[in-house]
Amino acid sequence: MRRFFYAVEGSVASLFRLGLIINPVAGVGGAVALKGSDGVVEQALALGAVPQAQHKTALALEPLLPLKDQLQILTVAGAMGADLLASLGFQFEICYTPQSSQTTAEDTEQAATAIAEQGVDLLLFAGGDGTARNICAAVGERATVLGVPAGCKIHSGVYAISPSAAGKVIAQLVKGELVTLTEAAVMDIDETAFRQGIVRAKRFGEMRIPAELRYIQSVKSGGKESEELVLDDLAAYIASEMEENVRYVMGSGSTVAAVMKELGLPNTLLGVDVVENGELIASDVTATELLELVKDYPSKLVITLIGGQGHVFGRGNQQLSPAVIRAVGRANICLVATKTKLQQLAGRPLLADTGDASLDQQLQGLLPVLVGYNDYVMYRLGLEE
Repeated sequence: MRRFFYAVEGSVASLFRLGLIINPVAGVGGAVALKGSDGVVEQALALGAVPQAQHKTALALEPLLPLKDQLQILTVAGAMGADLLASLGFQFEICYTPQSSQTTAEDTEQAATAIAEQGVDLLLFAGGDGTARNICAAVGERATVLGVPAGCKIHSGVYAISPSAAGKVIAQLVKGELVTLTEAAVMDIDETAFRQGIVRAKRFGEMRIPAELRYIQSVKSGGKESEELVLDDLAAYIASEMEENVRYVMGSGSTVAAVMKELGLPNTLLGVDVVENGELIASDVTATELLELVKDYPSKLVITLIGGQGHVFGRGNQQLSPAVIRAVGRANICLVATKTKLQQLAGRPLLADTGDASLDQQLQGLLPVLVGYNDYVMYRLGLEE
């Protein structure tokens, strides 16, 4: 992997040229259990989905507000950038205007090409893995980029660990601090197969990113856990400890799937199910459905982390909304993982990117992680500022 060092040329007073592209419908299918937005935007909106890309981009731009006089921003008309920038008080130049309010992947690619041709120090984009593919197809390694995680699928290594983390990296660059540059993989999965519980990931290229390791996520580790006996022990212990008249929210992933197998219940591998008194009472629920099930009822959450990244919330489990997590309560989160999975983090903390900064902060601190039969380790969730 090639590495570079990044510093803005010229004097401290030189303007930092920042490109901005927002995919307005990124991740819109997550909270309504559609596991993506590709081809299902209208369906997701009809189910009551609320787009989050604008809010998440705003979180990324907040650290730049004190530095806005040092920025020259190139962006896209409307919801793809200009509307949000205007609401936050940033000055900007529009380089591309979509033909319709219903923006497409082609709009993202054409916008990226137009901005790159103008020359920017960094192209910031908000979306998921599909958006990263579009940006990669348009600019490849011709520009330094950074993604604001706003989609359901965030397997690529070009994204910051959270929206605010993206803003902190850019602030470092604007201030002229030295930041290492490196190449990161652009990954995406087949959403049709994903909705059927099959993860079929493919590498689509590389892009150059600022590699401030505290703030940039790793590429998701794929494949099944090899420690089958450990998973069996985990599953057996959780099943033995389940209480009567308590609703257990079963998160996504193969580790939690092992628990469902132990219980003899069908499982939505990449969705969220609810179990009570040994019975499956709800399958592949949406955020709204889940909140109704837990808000006035004793509940616990069984969840694991994404291998390689360490994300507990905010990656592929948007059904676990801030309202749901608050209703369950931090004390009722049962985090399960093998020691191998934790060791893959090489000491990096677990991460929460719920979309609610105050909740992310409340979740921070040491958490017990079940790593075997009645075997716990303490592991930190959240970055130390």
